Formats: sequence, C-alpha cells, structure tokens
Amino acid sequence: MGSEPNHTAGDLVVTERAGTVLQIRMNSPKTRNALSMEMMHALEGAIASARADEAARVVVLTGTGPVFSAGHDLKELHAKKSEEFYARTFSTLTGIMLALTRLDKPVIAKVQGAAAAAGCQLVATCDLAVAARDVWFATPGIDVGLFCTTPGVALTRNLQFKHAMEMLLTGGRIDAERAYEMGLVNRVVAAEELDEAVAELASVIAEKPAAVVAMGKRAVYEQLGMGLADAYRYAETVMTENALGRDGQEGLAAFAQKRKPAWRDPADG
Repeated sequence: MGSEPNHTAGDLVVTERAGTVLQIRMNSPKTRNALSMEMMHALEGAIASARADEAARVVVLTGTGPVFSAGHDLKELHAKKSEEFYARTFSTLTGIMLALTRLDKPVIAKVQGAAAAAGCQLVATCDLAVAARDVWFATPGIDVGLFCTTPGVALTRNLQFKHAMEMLLTGGRIDAERAYEMGLVNRVVAAEELDEAVAELASVIAEKPAAVVAMGKRAVYEQLGMGLADAYRYAETVMTENALGRDGQEGLAAFAQKRKPAWRDPADG
C-alpha cells in the first residue's frame, strides 16, 4: 500500500512510496531541476529518509517536467562568485553522489527529456538507469569554460574511458540509444512506456532478499577500489558471510527442497 507524498524543502523534492518502491522526484521544472544549493540540500534529506525507510527496497530518482536535470544552477554560481561558495557547492554534490552509492538500496534513474552536466553525473552514479527514447545526455561545461570534472568521476567509472573523454572534451549531446551503447543507461523505451518500464525493473529487484541486495551493493562498490587479488579476497569473505546468513541458508534450503524461498524482512532485524 502506498504512502502519502512527502514534500521536502519547499516542495523542491517530493518523495512517495508505493509498496516497496520509493520515488525521489526533483520538483523544480521552471529551473529544469537545476541543482541549486537548496535543491541539493533537499536531495540530501530525501536520501537520508530513504535510508531510514525500512519498507523501501528500491529507490527511483527522477524529475518533474520535461527535463530530468540540467545540472548545476549556473545562474546561482554566477551570482555567488566566491571560493567558499563554489567549494561548498561541489562538495555538497559530491556528498550526494557518495550517499547514493552508499545507500543500502538499489537506485534507478528514471530519465526524461535531458540530463546535462551534473544531471548526467546523477544518472551515471545511480546503480541503474532507464531512459525515454527522446532523451539526450551531455556534459557541456566546457562550452561555458567550466570543464565537467566532477561529472567526469562518475562517467569514467561507468563508460569506456574514450567515450567519457569525448563527452567531456566536446560537450556534445548523445541520444538515448548512444547512451545505451556506451553503458550510461540500461534500457531505452518509448516516453509513454517509461513509468511502466521502471516500475517493472524496480518490482523485480524489490522481490529479491533485501539484506543480501544491500550486502552485495556495498561489496561491489568496495571492491572497485581494490587490486584484483585483494578484490577477490574481499569478495570471498563477503560471500562466506552471505552464505552463512539467514537468507543465504534459506535460499540454499529452498533450492534443495524445490520450494520458493521466504526471505527475511529487514524490519525484523
């Protein structure tokens, strides 16, 4: 059963849970969901709420209106030109990216219209992404003399290096099909099918054992920073813990007994 929408920071972000899927929606269509400081603080609060929501198993990140997100609020950056504000802006966005990565629930970007600069960074940072066929992506900071260095962190970790560098150096747009080919998104669907496609993907993941999904997501990101041998040793330890845990033992027993497993509800502790 769904919950009532939760409005955050003057309605800049709206969260709403339907069953086990929690949607976080940037809600500033007039600014094309630009990541102003106020918007970023609202996102921080929404992600913290998602972490605390034990009933939520999957998070969907999207935006209101014709654009997913245009990236940083360039008007704000122009108006508040100081080293302190710039440093705080980029640090705040980095905190959001790390929070999404460290969230113990998979995050799916539901992308409509366009995702530019830090908006494209958001898509790359989410665990999965589904885009409407008419979407375009770009990191056009270079065109205003501001190389998309922080978006480059996410892009170079999700795309082939030369693909990421082409986006960063040219600032040019790529369409959704090209984004799929490059690995930026998982699926491309007709715009009218976007909601259904994301709901379907989220529901499949929500049926998996939540504690194991959380453990697995954490482990996958942890091993990325390790050398090959260390990554395998770490993965061995995690898999041993997983196999000995309640869901691991239940899954093995269910397989042996040819029945459907009964996964543990995280709320049960």
